[in-house]
Amino acid sequence: MYPELKLFIAGAWRSAVSDMPVINPATEEEIGRLPCASISDLDDALEAAVAGFRLWSRTSPRQRADTILRAAALIRERQEEIAQAITLEHGKPLPQARLEVIRGAEFFEWDAGEAMRAYGRVIPAARGHKFSVHHQPIGVVAAFSPWNFPMSQPARKIAGALASGCSIILKAAEETPAGALHIVKAFEDAGLPAGVLNLVFGNPAEISGHLIPQDPVRLVAFTGSTAVGRHLTTLAAGHMTSVLMELGGHAPVIVCEDTDVQTAAQSGAVRKMRNAGQVCTSPTRFFVNKDIFDQYSEAFVARAAATVVGNGMDAGVEMGPLANNRRVPALTELVEDARAKGATVATGGAASGNRGYFFEPTVLLNVPDDARIMQEEPFGPVAVVNPVASLDAAIAAANAVPFGLAGYGFTNRADYIDRMIDEVEVGNLSINTLEASMPETPFGGVKSSGTGREGGTEGLENYMTVKNVWHASEIS
Repeated sequence: MYPELKLFIAGAWRSAVSDMPVINPATEEEIGRLPCASISDLDDALEAAVAGFRLWSRTSPRQRADTILRAAALIRERQEEIAQAITLEHGKPLPQARLEVIRGAEFFEWDAGEAMRAYGRVIPAARGHKFSVHHQPIGVVAAFSPWNFPMSQPARKIAGALASGCSIILKAAEETPAGALHIVKAFEDAGLPAGVLNLVFGNPAEISGHLIPQDPVRLVAFTGSTAVGRHLTTLAAGHMTSVLMELGGHAPVIVCEDTDVQTAAQSGAVRKMRNAGQVCTSPTRFFVNKDIFDQYSEAFVARAAATVVGNGMDAGVEMGPLANNRRVPALTELVEDARAKGATVATGGAASGNRGYFFEPTVLLNVPDDARIMQEEPFGPVAVVNPVASLDAAIAAANAVPFGLAGYGFTNRADYIDRMIDEVEVGNLSINTLEASMPETPFGGVKSSGTGREGGTEGLENYMTVKNVWHASEIS
């Protein structure tokens, strides 16, 4: 069920001199060996990407779209094979992995359509003059995808680059490489020309440090932590290289007094534990009107505690393990800090089991502002549920972090909704739903949560340059 892992450079699969283990987080067993790219491999990938860009950028949008759609169809056909590999390497329940595969295919399908809609425009001018605006592919893209969504996160980067006419070198996550590998296989089988899509793994600092300063690299596309995003942005700025950064979040949820309390609480608890909370848009800081706080928190805690935790390959499991062993002590420290400062651990709060990187679904109540978790994204199955006196207080609390990726609100009042739209500082605001993005909507953050957008009609903008043309019919 788990594929043999290789690099993909210049249209060919290759091994590497060194490798590292890929671990199943549910069993702590080795399931594969990951090839680590050398500097020579990276140079070969860059040379291939330069040649690939020369060809792909001159390929018609219709032909690009057709190739992308063929690959997306293959991904859909191979859903079960890909999903099982994702569950083995990441730990998420198999039904969630299946949905992630389809979501990845949808990103490709949307951007394939956008490839044919990258319109320019003609600007009115004086007689004898023509002003026109053209959108052109930016060049070679160096992309870096995270481990939490092995399929859909690489898909976002690859879809945007290929639809725009760019070539791409993708450095996928070392912990969860199979999703990206399957994407590349689909594009190989779909007839994508050699060099347009290249896949490498290895030491993240070495790969980014070598690729980003290279002159042919014109865009750095990264999804990951704010700390790493800032470092890569600084590195890119030294070479005037554009960046697309989708960074960390710490999503607030404002629960108003007029909402359906039971339904909102159930929804919040279920979504918080999805992907073991390892989602940059995961709802984490729940600010609940004081008049419904007791009712809401009781229902939330009960549903969170009832979450079925286990090996993602087992039927009925709702939450798998954390993706790597680093997350268990990190979450333990955050919970213990909150407890020491007066928070109530209503359920969970510790690692579980004797094997695998499992952590209990955890709910913290009445967490003080000076607790670390109020400022630090837990990136795990830990929710904070606090009472607030008013919508004013909820919005202030929601904005009291340096992050602004996703935010959520539960209310039926039009005036409350208008205020959230105007005042909550996030790039993605969802009302009465905890879904943050779709392929057809732009996704990205504000403040320390990044810059640029993926998805929607805005999704190709970072992958393209804007060229203004002034054509005078006579020399002046």
